[in-house]
Amino acid sequence: MSWLTDVEDDEYDEYDESAIRVRPNPKGNKPRTKIRPEHNDSVTGRVISVDRGRYGVIVDEGTPKEHRAISTRARELGRKAIVTGDFVDLVGDTSGDDGSLSRVVRVQPRSSLLRRSADDTDAVERIIVANADQMLIVVAAANPEPRPRLVDRYLVAAFDAGITPILVLTKTDLADPSKFLANFAGLELRVIRSSTDEFPIAELKEMLDGHTTVAVGHSGVGKSTLVNALVPDANRAIGRVNDVTGRGRHTSSSTISYRVGSGWIVDTPGVRSFGLGHVNPDNILRSFGDLAKIAEGCPRGCTHLPDAPDCAIVEAADRGDLGEIGKLRLDSLQRLLATLA
Repeated sequence: MSWLTDVEDDEYDEYDESAIRVRPNPKGNKPRTKIRPEHNDSVTGRVISVDRGRYGVIVDEGTPKEHRAISTRARELGRKAIVTGDFVDLVGDTSGDDGSLSRVVRVQPRSSLLRRSADDTDAVERIIVANADQMLIVVAAANPEPRPRLVDRYLVAAFDAGITPILVLTKTDLADPSKFLANFAGLELRVIRSSTDEFPIAELKEMLDGHTTVAVGHSGVGKSTLVNALVPDANRAIGRVNDVTGRGRHTSSSTISYRVGSGWIVDTPGVRSFGLGHVNPDNILRSFGDLAKIAEGCPRGCTHLPDAPDCAIVEAADRGDLGEIGKLRLDSLQRLLATLA
């Protein structure tokens, strides 16, 4: 009987957890944990440039200690985008000395996001800049010819992001921009005019002071020339317009922020298309406050386009309740909504 007991004990010893040998960890790695450090010692900075995984960040902004630090992304951020204009929290060496490198551990909540998609059918968005409150839409009166529909797209993106659009007309000495500007007569759109070689720098600097302003525009319209006039040491590359195609050559290849007074101007690469697949049409209507109030009487799902049945805005226009300016604003709204449709 004792022999059987010994056999049974031997069998159970074979599966005894205490008898299992634990392989030593030669590297001394700590076990992985989901607990992340709080980084209470982090400092806050503004991202002013992004280049191949390195971020130029202004630290101690607005103080005598203001300086530029170079940072990389912390692993815990995962795939969260870090873009020009972001306010981020940094740890590590934020001194900005040669060879120093800090890490971005947090992206602070954004007040606005200017986005575009590859085309109108693509809902995947690309963030251009964060926390901007103004948009300079730079358009040439000629060479290259102005494109009202592209400006419509910029306006849609600005209204969707809650950013105030401002139209800057360059090269007005080459052509009269009146016909082009008539497309936007119904909008409360501030317009700045300039000639080929001269910008109203004082007016522009006053307008940009205290704001974060993103500059957008078709290649060759003079956007980088404008930035260089505002910030002489920016040295943004300037291209010329092709005499055969009438198109500008892409020169700016990155999005960079420059100080203008107490504000910032963000220069972006020139684009020939601006996809709006991510935009919510309701955001466009909200930018037309007077018409949005009338639209409260529209049926659900109303497109507010001329053929929309029982549209309260269209009916108000037909009755003459909107007035001349109201009709112009409705025309602008419908054109922008048709851009999305």
